[in-house]
Amino acid sequence: MRKRILAAAVAAVLAGCSMLPDYERAPPPVAATWPATAKAEGARQAAATDWRVFFPDPRLQALIAAALEHNPDMRIAVARVEEARAQFGIARADRIPNVGLAAGRNASLTPGDLSMTGRPLNSQRYDVALALPAFELDFWGRVKSLNDAALAGYLATEEARRAFRLSLVFDVANAYLTLLEMDERSSLARATLDSRAETRALVGKRREAGLASDLDFLQADGAFASARAELASLERQRAAAENALVLLAGEMPPGLPLARSLADQGIVADLAAGLPSEVLLARPDVLAAEQRLMAAHANIGAARAAFLPKILLTATLGTASRALSGLFAAGSGAWSFQPALSLPLFDAGRNAANVDLVEARKVIAVAEYEKAIQQAFREVADLLAARAQLAAQLAAIDAAAKTQAERLKLADARYRAGIASYLEVLDAQRESFAARQNAVQTRRALLASAAQLYKALGGGD
Repeated sequence: MRKRILAAAVAAVLAGCSMLPDYERAPPPVAATWPATAKAEGARQAAATDWRVFFPDPRLQALIAAALEHNPDMRIAVARVEEARAQFGIARADRIPNVGLAAGRNASLTPGDLSMTGRPLNSQRYDVALALPAFELDFWGRVKSLNDAALAGYLATEEARRAFRLSLVFDVANAYLTLLEMDERSSLARATLDSRAETRALVGKRREAGLASDLDFLQADGAFASARAELASLERQRAAAENALVLLAGEMPPGLPLARSLADQGIVADLAAGLPSEVLLARPDVLAAEQRLMAAHANIGAARAAFLPKILLTATLGTASRALSGLFAAGSGAWSFQPALSLPLFDAGRNAANVDLVEARKVIAVAEYEKAIQQAFREVADLLAARAQLAAQLAAIDAAAKTQAERLKLADARYRAGIASYLEVLDAQRESFAARQNAVQTRRALLASAAQLYKALGGGD
């Protein structure tokens, strides 16, 4: 019982000698609630919603799964986690005595003029021993601080991997939605081109019959050429969007399901934001920044401990003999114990500069942590405000597109009846085409905003 009490007392004393300052998480440097324009209500929690549930399109799910497996940046992020885990294992090993088995033979010949007997001296020695090489007694917590820094670095890398994974899911979804937008806009442009080709032919026949002027035909021909140019531009953008999606996916998986339209994606941004202090501090990028801050904090303890004495223990325990046959004979036991103490007296300011260095790095880490929280707050607030506004905008644009479509029908009927000029038809065509294109763009923006909100709220794996 006395030995146990003594051991506990020694452990308490040693723990109290740590040079590591206490770490306290500062309150988030943002408002306690979201702005009034940010509507935080919702039916689902992003962190508890799997991406397969949030993105129900089977084709999109297959593309995301391919990206998570084959994307080279994702493989790099996973490898960096393994690298940080190995570095933590190296640092952790310094806290435990390392014991090895050593065996050796030493042979030497001393000439006669150097020996005390005046005769050549031939000596042999065989050793087998368990060796404890230079184990540091961590009185001041230097090794523990380095271990804590390595652990925080590993956890920061793991959180960075989670943040990249979530970003990759969003990037693939955004690229896929952009490709669908280009497909639908190209289809609209192609239909418009066909319609304007038909109209140009009609105006040409009316001109031949004396019912339309050359100006009407030139306007119809110009509208047809503009539609061709718009279609070529959209097809170029579609090719670029497809190439971006292939790059993100790493490779296109075979046998992909058919794509759904933008209107049938089923992405619903019914996500609850909660309180900023709860949501932001759980985001993987913010957690990674905090772990980097904790690593910088731990390095301060290691740098301060460098001013204090360092005690190293080196020991061996085994057997030794002049002859190999007597190595394990009775009386051949051997041991050595070599404690060493070192205290820096003059290092030209190296240790002091090292303390200044790690303290400056901590200041940087604090600023980066606060910046990560503030950026996350702004991102979520913007997306919460956009959620309702984009939905209202899409409803208004859809209504405008329907109105312009009716106007185009009426203008075309009036022109065919000869009671309106072709300029009225051309203006209606332009307005209808622009409204339908705008509707597709806004629908994609609404879906992309929902996907980005899922990412910003720390969507689940």
